[in-house]
Amino acid sequence: MASAPDIQAAPYPAYPQYGTYGDLRGGPGDALRYILSVVRRNLWLIAAVIAVVVAAALVWTMLQTPRYTAVTTVQIDDQTASVLGEDLEDAVIEDSGWDIDRFLNTQIEVLRSRELAERVARRLELFGDEAFLAAMEVPPPADGLSERMREDQVVGLLQAGLGVDLPRNSRVARISFDSTNPDMSARVANGFAEEFIQASLRRRFDKSAYARNFVAEQLDEARAQLEASERELNAYARDAGLIRAREPGISDDSSNRTSSVTSSSLLQLNEAANRAQADRVAAEARWRAESNTPLLSSETVLADPTVQSLMQQRAARRAELQSARERYLDDHPQVRELTSQIAEIERQLNAAARNVRNGIRARYTAAREAESQLRGQVGRLERETLAEQDRSVRYNTLAREADTNRSIYDGLLERYRELNASAGVAASNISIIDPAEPPLGPSSPNVMRNLLLALILGTAIAGVAVFLRDQLDDRIRVPEDIDAKFGIPLLGVVPRDEDVGTAMEDPKSSIAEAYNSLRGSLLHATREGLPKILLITSSQPTEGKSTTSWATAASLARMGRRVVLVDADMRRPSIHRRAGIANERGLSDLLTSDAAPGDFLSATSTEGLVVLPSGKQPPSPTELLTGPRMALLLERLGEEYDAVVVDSPPVLGLADAPALAAISDGVAFVVESNRGGRGALKSALRRLRAVNANVLGAVLTKFDPQRAGHGYSAYYGYDYYRYESGAEKA
Repeated sequence: MASAPDIQAAPYPAYPQYGTYGDLRGGPGDALRYILSVVRRNLWLIAAVIAVVVAAALVWTMLQTPRYTAVTTVQIDDQTASVLGEDLEDAVIEDSGWDIDRFLNTQIEVLRSRELAERVARRLELFGDEAFLAAMEVPPPADGLSERMREDQVVGLLQAGLGVDLPRNSRVARISFDSTNPDMSARVANGFAEEFIQASLRRRFDKSAYARNFVAEQLDEARAQLEASERELNAYARDAGLIRAREPGISDDSSNRTSSVTSSSLLQLNEAANRAQADRVAAEARWRAESNTPLLSSETVLADPTVQSLMQQRAARRAELQSARERYLDDHPQVRELTSQIAEIERQLNAAARNVRNGIRARYTAAREAESQLRGQVGRLERETLAEQDRSVRYNTLAREADTNRSIYDGLLERYRELNASAGVAASNISIIDPAEPPLGPSSPNVMRNLLLALILGTAIAGVAVFLRDQLDDRIRVPEDIDAKFGIPLLGVVPRDEDVGTAMEDPKSSIAEAYNSLRGSLLHATREGLPKILLITSSQPTEGKSTTSWATAASLARMGRRVVLVDADMRRPSIHRRAGIANERGLSDLLTSDAAPGDFLSATSTEGLVVLPSGKQPPSPTELLTGPRMALLLERLGEEYDAVVVDSPPVLGLADAPALAAISDGVAFVVESNRGGRGALKSALRRLRAVNANVLGAVLTKFDPQRAGHGYSAYYGYDYYRYESGAEKA
């Protein structure tokens, strides 16, 4: 027995997650065929839903009152008035570039405004007009309604019936109005266009007149303030003796200080002093490093060309002296000559090194003196600058005031010129392109459009209904559903036959061939081949579990294997009837006694197949099947026989099948075709996997290819290969 699942010889993992319903692994083609099969299976439902929605839309359309939409088109230009000369009377139209969209959207909102609707109502005398209310399908107001409420009602109807559309990248807006009266629709649409133009002209004129008067007054006051502030600034500069190169419009304090001679000199000297300090620090650091280093060990001294030349000469003379001493004594003239030359070179070398070091010290001394002098000058200029700043406080305040007054004056002057230039312009930037005409036909209801929308809506509703029905449908129609819905391999497909017993006795029948195919799948279900202990179960009763157990055991026995078939379904035993033996003694008696298993086994008509019937029904079959004696029994039978086939009770509602599956080497799961049980199957598989059962795959029983023809399947129309009959031979 195996305690853990074996790796199956199947293209899919042994325990995958449940896939999406209808997810065919064959690829997009299979998925498309599956969708088409679902459509064919629910064709009447789809047609009924679409027909109901279309009929409802048709009835709703026929009950609607015809409405007429009149359209006026107007052109909206972004107009900026700019007078270029005295003889120029017309304004020049200029685009505002990136802001044109905001401008056009603003004009559209003006068209939809309440103020414009009130102007249209007053212009067309719609307040209290019963014809207008009738055209808008509104009953006349009650007598007790106030005047304000009547006006609000009319304005609300105008805004509700108004439509404004501005196509993208266009300045031509469409103003439409919708009502049940074509003449009223055209009248109101034209009224909106005309009032839109008049409102634009009035706003421009009112704004220009008020602005020119206001700006003229402000300009006079600003001019007087600017003159007074400039005179006060000049008088204070003379009295304080301040000389400033001030530019009008610059009021920053730092700019004013920088422009004075004293502050400019201070900045220059301060920068020079900072550079001198940096030079002094560098020279001092260099001198300290040199003074603490032996004379001829300094990198600066050694880098000097003169020192390098003398050191090369000394090295050459020392080499010559060494060579001469090898040949002569110390008193030899050549040795004495070379010794004196080396001494002279040593003296020159020390002198040159001291000169290099003295130069470093001299540079340090010069840098220190330069820094000291510059710091003194900076201190003197700082005192002068501070004194000047005390006198500049009042000056800076007056300068800022003068600059502010000048900025205000320049802005007002520019605005006044613009208002004067645009004051006489009376042309509008809005013009009517096509005035509205009473429409000849209704705009709504549109029968074709409504029917098309109903067709689309009905198709969508039908799709949702079919999807929900397909999701809730728990029947297994075709073999492909086993893998698509539950993620387990398909071991075999057993066709439907009214007389299964007779068909199984005929080795040439489609039933026998189907179980032979199942036997081939089981022989390669694991790495080791056929599981030693094979449990056959199902989720619910009457799915063909016992028939499959008998057929599988008999098929294996016909191959020459020694097979024992154990009927573990103690509640509804059936194996003894198929074997034609009595059920007086069996599994229940064996598990409650110390007898040997061979005393309870019964031979069958099939050579090599013995049966262990269920025996008498015990008070608690679960306790017997889940006890340790059952596991020992299966292990002993597995040692004595080539294969042990266990007919297990159904999984749901009982603890027998999961317990037996846990001690079996493999489980074959029987599923009845076209039987509602998707939820039951999932629950059963979940219980088996909870005990780490090795689910080899599923066997689909009672499958009718012709009945499954409405669903996509590779088995559709398959007539099961059969032997040639006598008539066919003739």
